[in-house]
Amino acid sequence: MPRIAEARDAAEPSSQEQRARHVRMLTAAAELASEKELARVQMHDVAKRAGVAIGTLYRYFPSKTHLFAAVMVDQLERLAGKSARTPAHDSPQEAMRRVLVRATRGLLRQPALSTAMVMSTATANHDLVPDAGRVDRLFRQMLLDAAGIAQPTEVETTSVRLLIQLWFGVVQSCLNGQISLSQAESDIRRGCELLLVDLRDPRRTGPDDADGSAPARS
Repeated sequence: MPRIAEARDAAEPSSQEQRARHVRMLTAAAELASEKELARVQMHDVAKRAGVAIGTLYRYFPSKTHLFAAVMVDQLERLAGKSARTPAHDSPQEAMRRVLVRATRGLLRQPALSTAMVMSTATANHDLVPDAGRVDRLFRQMLLDAAGIAQPTEVETTSVRLLIQLWFGVVQSCLNGQISLSQAESDIRRGCELLLVDLRDPRRTGPDDADGSAPARS
């Protein structure tokens, strides 16, 4: 498990030059984690490849956990930007399944990097590593956007949170070699069927239905 440094606020880039350095550090970390396992990725190697001082790297990322949680945020933002338009005939459950399957396939194309990101995000204390919380929020918003749900009910929010937790477990099992990609996709489909049973379909409901309660089932 990556070691988390002493709790302190990480710096945020505010100028164009700082943002450029920030991108270089994330890119360098992603490249190195694609080449070797997380335990062998050293912060000084990330700084050297990014062309920044080691103190600069630690100012933005106090630990490897902070660093790879931020890499996960960056990867999710890229995925959200490339997300294909949901087919009009898709149900909300199918739309969310498509997002999760696409994310799974993308992660498995870079298993070493994905292991570093998933491990760092899954083990991070959200109070100490804010980007870990951002991962959850980004994922939740991607799923809700895909389903066309602008104002989720409490039941829907809970269902999506449980689905994200299930997805992380499925991906970890796939990265560990416990299950195949086809098994992972089957598990994701089943998880969507079970956890999203009370999801409203925006195509069949209006704004008055978003009252915070689950829809009645016949």
